[in-house]
Formats: sequence, structure tokens, C-alpha cells
Amino acid sequence: MHIEAPALDRGLAILEALDSRPEGMNLSEISRLIGSPKNSTSRLVQTLLARGYVDRDSTTMLIRLTGKLLRLGHPRVARKSLVESALQPMRGLRDRVGETVQLGVSIGDEGVIIEQVESRAAARICVEIGLRFGLYNNAPGKILLAFQAETERERTIAGLNLVRFTERTITTTEALRRECECVVESGYSTDWGEADDGIHCVAAPVFDRPNHVLATVWVSAIARRMPKTCFDAVAVEVMDAAREIEGRLGA
Repeated sequence: MHIEAPALDRGLAILEALDSRPEGMNLSEISRLIGSPKNSTSRLVQTLLARGYVDRDSTTMLIRLTGKLLRLGHPRVARKSLVESALQPMRGLRDRVGETVQLGVSIGDEGVIIEQVESRAAARICVEIGLRFGLYNNAPGKILLAFQAETERERTIAGLNLVRFTERTITTTEALRRECECVVESGYSTDWGEADDGIHCVAAPVFDRPNHVLATVWVSAIARRMPKTCFDAVAVEVMDAAREIEGRLGA
């Protein structure tokens, strides 16, 4: 393959390398991984730092991706940004339930977190923007899976590797299909420590047009603060926030 812009190619290779190592890498590791001299790699990294696509930990000197690429690709409806439209409803939801609220979209056969509003509690759920998640072992993933068109959903389910994370993880395709049916019927999804012990989530879909999910919004909480007995009440709040986001998007 003939490369017309080798510097651009190496810059993209750096971004892809860092995406594979979310904990970060030092300059020597990046240089070795992309097969480029350290001096030229350093110049490319400096450009990416200046443009805000990566940052460097001042103590460990590890280089990591920032969320800028995600922000460039944020979904829009009629030129309205999903994140900008969602932030106020997310803050309102956080204030009503007292827990962290997150927003995600699908990328291929995964979901990715594109925004969050943290709980004000001392002990709270907090993740890195850009964190990817599966479509079967957590509430937001179930939303993104369940509301796919039936043929697409079947294709996705057939391709999933249903790894067990906890004793409550769904690990069979039949159980996952039944779960999707329940999610569509109820209009929301839940998980009670299915991906991580001690973490509960309640999620709802955000539609940009009839029967088409643009995103999912959800509440993440420590299990003892949001036990299963609270799920139905929290779901009402989450669905209200989802409808408010849709209203702000004009969907």
C-alpha cells in the first residue's frame, strides 16, 4: 500500500497504539510499537499534545489518549449536539437520584461512554470518558442491543462472546434474547452486579426517531445505595431524563 502522507499515517498509528493501551505508554514504547525513530515519534507526540489529542502524566510520563476524538464524533440531531443537549437533563437526574449519571452510544458491537455527571457523594462511581463496555452484561449495553432492529440484534448476539464476569452475568444466547424482550417491553434495563460485583445500573434509551436508538442514559451506583428494590423508581427518573434529552434534540 502506497502512503501519500507518511507523517499523518504515523500520527494515526500513535493514536491507534494508545487506544490499545488505555493505561498509557512511554515514548520509547510508542516508538517501538509503530516502528518509527524516537526523535520523529517525539515530534508527532508533541503535536498531538499541543492539539489536545493526548496528554502526558507529569509523574509517570505515560502518554494517554484524551477524549477529544470522541468529542469530534459526538452524534448530532439537526445540528444539535447530543452531549450539549444531554448535560442539563443529566445534572437534573443526578440531583434527583444522588448518583452518577452517564451517557453512551454504540460503536460496532460495543458501547462507549461519551459523558458523565458524577455523584456528589464521597464514595461514587466514576470512569474515564471513552471507556468501552459490552452489550450484554450491563444496563446501558442491554439498551443498545435490545433496541436494534431484530435482524441486526440477532447478528450481534451471534457474534458476542458471553464471558462470565460475576455469578449474575448472562452467559447464554437464549437468556440474552429473553432479557432483550423484557427491556423492550419495559422501556428500560437494569443490571445488579452483572459486570462488576457491587455496582448496580438502570438505563433508558434516547431515540432520535421512532424505533431508532441514538444513545442510552443511565444511573450507576454502589449496590447498597441503589438496591434492586429501588430499580423501578429510579427507572422512572431515568426515562424522564431520556425524554427530556429527546425534547432538547428536537427528536
